[in-house]
Amino acid sequence: MITIIKSPTKIEPAGNKPKIIEEFIGRVNSNTDAVSIAKMKSPEGWEEPGQTPGFDEYTIVLRGTLRVETKEGTHDIKEGEAIIAHKGEWVRYSSPLPGGAEYIAVCLPAFSPETVHRDGND
Repeated sequence: MITIIKSPTKIEPAGNKPKIIEEFIGRVNSNTDAVSIAKMKSPEGWEEPGQTPGFDEYTIVLRGTLRVETKEGTHDIKEGEAIIAHKGEWVRYSSPLPGGAEYIAVCLPAFSPETVHRDGND
């Protein structure tokens, strides 16, 4: 049997500025533990704490530029590009450039506050 998702649930974001997180599939909106799929919209100047998540995160930038910092360097992911942040690797997301960023994030297994392991919260 299929499951139809009529609308997303807005999730409380982390970071220094308001960011819109709309979870379509995941622990909150569809009671799905295996995967989460969310649309994000972050304003210019937004940044969140670093994290060492217990999940892989696949991100596709729809508009603007998403900055992704890792221990290896800083990467500006532009419209039409994607990046994979692997489980157990430190990463930090931000959108410092004009216009912010809009993107889709897919987490395997699904995102949870208990497994994101944000800096300073463990």
